[in-house]
Amino acid sequence: MTSRLRPALLVAGLGVALAGVTVVALGSGAVRIAPGDVVSILLHHAGIGDGGGAGDTSDAVLWSIRLPRVVLGVAVGAGLAVAGAALQGIFRNPLADPQLIGISSGAAAGSAIGVLALESAIGGIAGSIGAFAGGLAAGAAVYSLARHRGRTEVVTLVLAGIAVAAVGGALAGFLSVIADDPRLGSPLFYSLGGLGVATWRLVGLTVPFIAIGVLALPRFARRLDLILLGEREAAHLGVDVEQLRRRVLVLVTIVVGASVAAAGVIGFVGLLVPHAVRLVAGPGHRIVLPASALGGAVLVVAADTVARTVALPLEVPVGLLTALAGGPLFLWLLRRTRSEHGGWG
Repeated sequence: MTSRLRPALLVAGLGVALAGVTVVALGSGAVRIAPGDVVSILLHHAGIGDGGGAGDTSDAVLWSIRLPRVVLGVAVGAGLAVAGAALQGIFRNPLADPQLIGISSGAAAGSAIGVLALESAIGGIAGSIGAFAGGLAAGAAVYSLARHRGRTEVVTLVLAGIAVAAVGGALAGFLSVIADDPRLGSPLFYSLGGLGVATWRLVGLTVPFIAIGVLALPRFARRLDLILLGEREAAHLGVDVEQLRRRVLVLVTIVVGASVAAAGVIGFVGLLVPHAVRLVAGPGHRIVLPASALGGAVLVVAADTVARTVALPLEVPVGLLTALAGGPLFLWLLRRTRSEHGGWG
C-alpha cells in the first residue's frame, strides 16, 4: 500500500509546493505583497471580489510584471524537466540532459540566428523556430555520434554533447556580441538564462510550444518503460525503438527550443528533477513524467525568486543557481554510471 500511495503523495505534494512557491514568488521583491493580498488580486482578475486593500501599485506589479514571469517559469521548468526525463528514458542513461547533450546550446545558437535573420519577416515566433532547428540539429548530431554497433555509448554521448554544447554556446555568444542587437540580449542570457524579459506576449508565444511536448510525451510512457528492459527486449515486445527515439527527440527539441528562445539556457533542471523523482517514485514513466513537470516548475520558480531577491537591486542569473545544485549531482551520477559500466578505461 505504501508503494502505491507514494507516487500519488509525491504528485500531490509537488502540486501543493508549486502553489506555495507561486504565492511566495508573486509577493517577493522590491514591492512586497502579503500572501492574502496576492490571493485577493488573483481572484479579482478572475472576476471574484474587489481585490481587497492591496492598492493599484501592488495590483500592477503583480499582474503586469511578476505573474508573467512566474507563468513563464512554470512552463520552462516543467518543459525542461519532462524533456530531461524523456531523454534519460530513450537513451537509458541518467546523464542525459538537454544541456549536457548539446540540445540547449544548439537551440540557443539557432534562436540567435532566427531572431537576426527571420524576425523582420515572421515576427516574434522566429526565435522559437530557429531554436527548434538548432536544437534538432544538435540532438541529431550527438545521437548519431553516440551510436555504435546498434547501441548508444555513454562516454561518446557525454563527450559529443560537451563538444556540441561548446560550439553552440560559443556561436550564440559570438552572435550576441558582434550583432550588437538588443533583441538578442547579453551573452550571459545564452549561457546562464533568466526570466527577466517575461511579458504576457512572450508567455503567449512560448507556452503553446512547451505544452505540446509536456502533454504529448506522457503518451510514450509505456514504451519508455519497455526500453528500460533493453533495446532488444523492447523490440521483441513490439516497440520500434528508433522511431520512438526520433519522435521523442522532436518533441523534446520543440520544448527545449521554446524554453531557450524565451529564457536562455537554464541548465541541469532536466538532470536534477527526474533523478529526484525516480528516487521517490521509482522508474515508471507514467509517474516520472508528470511529477517531473511539477518538480521542474517548482525548482525554476523557486530559483528565480531567490535570483531576483537575494542581491537586490541586482539580479542573479537563474542558471547560475541551478548549476550550483546540478554540477555536484552530475559528478556523482558520472561516478555511479562509470561503476555500473565496469569502468571506461
